[in-house]
Amino acid sequence: MKLFFRKQGQGKPLIILHGLLGSSDNWHTLAKFFADYFSVYTIDQRNHGQSPHSDELNYKVLTEDLEGFFEEHEINNANLIGHSMGGKTVMNFAVKNPSKVNQLVVVDMVPKFYVVKHDRLVEGMKAIPLPEITTRAEAEVVLAGYEPEPAVRQFLLKNLARDENNRFFWRPNLKAIDEHLQEVGEGLPYTGIFDKPTLFIFGKKSNYFAEGDETNIKKIFPKSEFAFLDTGHWVQAEKPQMFAQTVLSFLHGK
Repeated sequence: MKLFFRKQGQGKPLIILHGLLGSSDNWHTLAKFFADYFSVYTIDQRNHGQSPHSDELNYKVLTEDLEGFFEEHEINNANLIGHSMGGKTVMNFAVKNPSKVNQLVVVDMVPKFYVVKHDRLVEGMKAIPLPEITTRAEAEVVLAGYEPEPAVRQFLLKNLARDENNRFFWRPNLKAIDEHLQEVGEGLPYTGIFDKPTLFIFGKKSNYFAEGDETNIKKIFPKSEFAFLDTGHWVQAEKPQMFAQTVLSFLHGK
């Protein structure tokens, strides 16, 4: 699958993958920062952003998509950053293709099974009567009945776009996402060990990390380091400067 991406900067490749219901747009500001040091590729994963839609959504196809991206752009090896679902994708890729990854950064995600609780969010997005609304504010009124947090609503509404007739449409493939939510919660379908520097960054207020996870992480990623920032699940959005410096220090070996 030919994925939509943006590229900026020069130097060693740094590839960034967003999470569920996110897109490369979410990383625009941070990508500009990292572009002072790397050739930064921000990618829309399948069924998200401006990448093609598909009936499939699981970590095998997401990993294969990333493998295809490496081949298409003649990238021999790169540093990888992935948040949430994107974190699972880059972990799978690194375990399957260790020679193609120099350093790995995983944001608020552990290589284990999760019960994905985004069904309420998808339900809210599907409930918005797109042919009838004329503003994002009208869409948010509907979404507020499903999601109480304004920041989460704004994150979801970034997925709204307008067509050539100025009518709203959702960029993500909500049907496929809704049908494959449990597969998004899977652990790692690929087995192996990634024995290179890896940084796991977690939000202290997030519930994606539990006691004992460090031990299980170390079994697959033995050279792991851990950082905990005072955020919820969207670490990079809540503390962008601290996140950027934490990642940059790791990538530069400091």
